[in-house]
Amino acid sequence: MITFKNVSKRYPNGYIALNNINLSINAGEMVFLTGHSGAGKSTLLKSIAAIERPTSGTITISGQNIAQLKPSAIPFLRRTIGIVFQDHKLLFDRNVFDNVLLPLQISNFDTHTAASRVRAALDKVGLLKKEKAMPITLSGGERQRLCIARAVVHRPTLLIADEPTGNLDIAYGRDIMSMFTSFNQVGVTVIISTHDASLLGNTQHRVLSLAQGNLLV
Repeated sequence: MITFKNVSKRYPNGYIALNNINLSINAGEMVFLTGHSGAGKSTLLKSIAAIERPTSGTITISGQNIAQLKPSAIPFLRRTIGIVFQDHKLLFDRNVFDNVLLPLQISNFDTHTAASRVRAALDKVGLLKKEKAMPITLSGGERQRLCIARAVVHRPTLLIADEPTGNLDIAYGRDIMSMFTSFNQVGVTVIISTHDASLLGNTQHRVLSLAQGNLLV
């Protein structure tokens, strides 16, 4: 499903975030991406979503080279991808329901279908009873659940999450990881970056490690 071939990313200041990365991730797979802060995890995930473009190399998703996509085609790519950002990126002037609704509004879903999908996503993450609450009133764990609901409301085939448990306590972190596992069990490809190896436990899923922009093998 996803293939990196000789992918490097050098920023204008000369910093090399990714150095000649080669990897493949199969459809329906769940993969963990580990490494120290600054190892290149976020850049790799953003490259998959075409938020960052590689300096060299190719990134293909389902056979399409996304490094060569025209800007007008990127929104269509992202309709197949759910993204959970490390810093939430919630809209604090909109309630829980409207935060999750936004991706569907952008995609011009009809009102009835959109409302049904929003409530299904909120129910999945345990926030259905708080659909009218404002994000400022939610706990850190609840805000992360809200981010997950927004990421999956359009039913993506690929879900990527950048340090989704970074600011949560252990119990909340395990709860969030359980949610990602449940999405993977219904066929969603899931890629999660984390610097907290303790959350992986005895995982049977593949773990990829980055160090200073290099993929360790």
